[in-house]
Amino acid sequence: MNIDPVLYSPLLAAVLLLVLASGLWVAASLLAVALVGMVLFGNAPTELVMPSALWGSVSGWTLTALPLFVWMGEILFRTRLAGDLFNGLAPWTTRLPGRLVHVNVIGCGIFAAVSGSSAATAATVGQMSLPELKRRGYDEPISIGSLAASGTLGLLIPPSIIMIVYGVSANVSIARLFLAGVLPGLMMMALFMGYIALWALFNRDRMPPPEPAVPLVEKIRRLRLLLPTVLLIALVIGAIYTGIATATEAATLGVAGSLALAFFSGSLSWANFRESLDGATRTTCMIGFIIAAAGFLSVVMGYAGIPRQLAQWIGTFQLSPYGLILALTLLYLVLGCFLDGISMVVLTTAVIMPMVEAAHIDLIWFGIFIVLVVEIAQITPPVGFNLFVVQGLTGHNILYVARAVLPFFLVLCLGVLLITLYPDIATWLPRTMFSAR
Repeated sequence: MNIDPVLYSPLLAAVLLLVLASGLWVAASLLAVALVGMVLFGNAPTELVMPSALWGSVSGWTLTALPLFVWMGEILFRTRLAGDLFNGLAPWTTRLPGRLVHVNVIGCGIFAAVSGSSAATAATVGQMSLPELKRRGYDEPISIGSLAASGTLGLLIPPSIIMIVYGVSANVSIARLFLAGVLPGLMMMALFMGYIALWALFNRDRMPPPEPAVPLVEKIRRLRLLLPTVLLIALVIGAIYTGIATATEAATLGVAGSLALAFFSGSLSWANFRESLDGATRTTCMIGFIIAAAGFLSVVMGYAGIPRQLAQWIGTFQLSPYGLILALTLLYLVLGCFLDGISMVVLTTAVIMPMVEAAHIDLIWFGIFIVLVVEIAQITPPVGFNLFVVQGLTGHNILYVARAVLPFFLVLCLGVLLITLYPDIATWLPRTMFSAR
């Protein structure tokens, strides 16, 4: 069909939005749009290109880490190891402004380091913390907002599922991405806790009375509850950072370690083992279908010349690297209203990479940037996954949860601004660690 190539991208985008609005699954929507694009704009036989593109997208060895990390998070989610986080952390936060609300942030940060999933992190910590915070009289909006926002740390603190997806899509080192996520992850934890402390200082009337102080000996005794999770983190992350294991091998160690810890703690049963395997299979299949469909769409866009045309079109604006980052931030915020994070990454990578490389933007830094803006999308209605998770835990409507999380949305925006102004926050650790080898 003789259509101006400049119109390909908006035409496919319009078709995609229409199909998504119909309620069709994301993977099926991407596949349908790819087929439309191949028929209209492609110049190769669909029956040959489609199988090759689908298989090539999901057959890479690197992706084997994905189901393993998902399964590790499911095991912890369904055993009592996650419940020990609250009991071990709670006594250490009672003297901070905001007191036990900080457990949401710290607990999500710790669980993120062995989960890799935003939804699993929010659900696991929320099941422990929200009933306890409500029972003790803490303000519900700050409790809900801090949980929904802190759950997004599951995307940023390694091992991260979305970093694996980005690494495969952009062909960059997953080990470097994992290292790059450490300092930004700690930074976001500090920013969340800073906001909670400020809120508590200015809203003393909405805080419950102080609880009796816990003796130091008891605090130290409860720290033992954190030891299994901390050891598992050290095993998985340490194996990657020291170069002893690849991401896939470290994921295998993580699964074996989580199963062993659950078994020796007495919380592993045949029922929750089967549930964890079933949950991991469902999640992995969903992600795999999305990656395969988006891979085919990327090939179609390549045939249609969309990446080249789009890069040339944006090039006409003569945007600086900062201008390009601002434009991409707005793009991802809009996409976040319709797509989940993994779909956003795999759908856009092929299109935006030529622009990013032309602007000489570090691809490792850009991976962390994408993760942060996807974190924002996780708490952006109407398709913010973490909003749905917290809604399910609390029973409140989605607008109530969205209002509660709004201040943390702004904190995440501040995080994006900080890593843009100070890119070494993301690039210093991988640069230092790999140059030392």
